[in-house]
Amino acid sequence: MADMDDDELLAALGVEVTPIKVEQRTPREERIIAGFEDILRFHQRHGRAPRHGEDGDIFERLYAVRLDQIRKLPEAQTLLAGLDSPGLLTAAAPVNVDELDEDTLLAELGIDLDAPAESADPDDITVLRHVRSSAAKRAAEEIGNRTACAEFDRFKPLFAEVKEELESGLRQTRSFKIRAMDEIQQGTFFIIGGQIAYVAKVGEEFTTQYERRDSRLRVIYDNETESDVLQRSLQRALHRDDMARLITDPNAGPLFGNAQEPDDIASGTIYVLRSLSDHPYVAEHRELIHKIGVTGGKVETRIANASHDATYMLADVEIVATYKLHNLNRTRLENIFHRLFSAAQIDLTIHDRFGHPVKPKEWFLVPLQVIDEAVQRIRDGSITEVVYERETARLRQVEG
Repeated sequence: MADMDDDELLAALGVEVTPIKVEQRTPREERIIAGFEDILRFHQRHGRAPRHGEDGDIFERLYAVRLDQIRKLPEAQTLLAGLDSPGLLTAAAPVNVDELDEDTLLAELGIDLDAPAESADPDDITVLRHVRSSAAKRAAEEIGNRTACAEFDRFKPLFAEVKEELESGLRQTRSFKIRAMDEIQQGTFFIIGGQIAYVAKVGEEFTTQYERRDSRLRVIYDNETESDVLQRSLQRALHRDDMARLITDPNAGPLFGNAQEPDDIASGTIYVLRSLSDHPYVAEHRELIHKIGVTGGKVETRIANASHDATYMLADVEIVATYKLHNLNRTRLENIFHRLFSAAQIDLTIHDRFGHPVKPKEWFLVPLQVIDEAVQRIRDGSITEVVYERETARLRQVEG
């Protein structure tokens, strides 16, 4: 008996030994459990689940975001069922943190990106230090790391002319909210940060990692500096500057008033299109049938899917003329064209690929040279003095 080991002794006593099964967990599962245990400890201390909001400290907000993420995990209910006695996983619907950008998420965690870290307790572990937030990166981008403009002498006369025209009243400044990135165009003047800024160049358009369109700008400032800044960054900077102003174009004409209206755009393009449809009527009158429109963006983008759009007769189109205008009201301008050429609007029915009849709109039987004359009259303000005469295909002076 004395020479028996433990297993032999237990066997002699009729005790069946069953090995203890050790449950193996993946590193991911261990992390989920550890993270949930932190949330449970918070619940034990405070008697409630961690909540979003400004009243909580950074850890509570961190735990609230973590709990939202855990609730979305498909394996969480099974993995944490034995630990979740308070029922935290089945509480209120979580905030979808996947839809929050970095700044919003940091704000949700209570991190004040604008507060200087030096003012905080150096031993406070809730203060982030030496971390460059996305907002700080964007702010740096928006000021564009300005450098001295070596070619300022070339731009100096432009700034002098703009200042003279502002003093004489030929140009005005107006507050604005840019609603579309495309409204920041080459040749536009702004006031931002107390300085006059001139968009000297708009680079090639590209797509960001978030599938957004953007372009690189060369912006010249009247303090003889320049910046290489993204179009969207300048847009954000203009939004954030309460004193930012658009400097109007003196060539805009009386159509474009000083008071901003809901459909105003800082700059835009009148475009004239010709259809490449093989419809017999269109083919016969191709040189006379034109579509006239106004866009604040690129015309090429607007017509990219023309062959699939009934607006464009379900056919490709070609751009036959464009006219750049500034400080305009898109709806008012389009209405002027439609009223002027209403008698020449074509009445045409085509069939889509399912055989359904559709009637393309805003196509007019008007010679290109007449459209060009109309644009010039819009610019000089005399458009209200003429009407379009379809029989002679010309603009006729209104009598009286």
